[in-house]
Amino acid sequence: MEAVINLPARTSCHRLGIDSNITKRLAIRFPSRRTKCSLYSDKIEIKRHTINNNVLGKYWGRNRILAMASKRDPNSQQNSLSSAETVDEYFTSINGKDLRQLDECISEDACFEDYAFTKPFQGKKEVMRFLQQLTECMGRNVKFRVKHIYEGDDLTAAANWHMEWKEKQIPFTRGCTFFKLTKLGKNLTIWRTEVLIESPIKPGSIVLTLLKNVTSTFDNFPKLAEWFLRSPHVILTWILKVYNIFIACWLHPILEGYIKLWSFFVRLLSSAITLVIFISKTFFK
Repeated sequence: MEAVINLPARTSCHRLGIDSNITKRLAIRFPSRRTKCSLYSDKIEIKRHTINNNVLGKYWGRNRILAMASKRDPNSQQNSLSSAETVDEYFTSINGKDLRQLDECISEDACFEDYAFTKPFQGKKEVMRFLQQLTECMGRNVKFRVKHIYEGDDLTAAANWHMEWKEKQIPFTRGCTFFKLTKLGKNLTIWRTEVLIESPIKPGSIVLTLLKNVTSTFDNFPKLAEWFLRSPHVILTWILKVYNIFIACWLHPILEGYIKLWSFFVRLLSSAITLVIFISKTFFK
């Protein structure tokens, strides 16, 4: 006879850059035994820890419930991480720049689709190259702060987050990532992601006006709409060609001169501030 113990629990995971609220239900199953099952037996040990430390860039701030099976049968399989815990480990590895642990989180046939890029990253090698560049660009002080992790059915999860510099939120860095995971032996690995990032441009009601014009055009010219929706990349490629031929040749020199002009003013201002500081230290000791 199989005994089932359901322990509803709310787990709050605080790691560096991560504030994850995961609501789940722990189901602990015991193999059939002739002896009477007792909740107070030494087969299950529930421990509640309150840890406030900062070790190797990781900190824990709230109560964390750990459910552990003591005196486990050596032939039984250990429980793997859940979908939400795997996602939590993924963001923690990025914040800690732990590429080895991050490599274990990614599936061999992974597909990462970040809508800030024109094409998705296909395969583990390409994904890891992108994540390595990401960790390098983040520097020492920029971290992901995950506000919530939501666990769905069929090995799916979602997380909303923003980025912080020394625990201060960076503007226009809010985002949401959707995860699809797959089983690799006893463990879960990330197979597919879709990343949505906040746009720094806030067009507001202009979006609704643009949407109305586009839908009206589609309704009036359905064949043109079907052709465009079948191959939207053709239009984008054509626009890029027009830009490179007619616009880039004179726009790039203007932007380059604009950048050089601002660089000159920054150096001039820096020299003036340095001179003022030198004079103040010399005459106002």
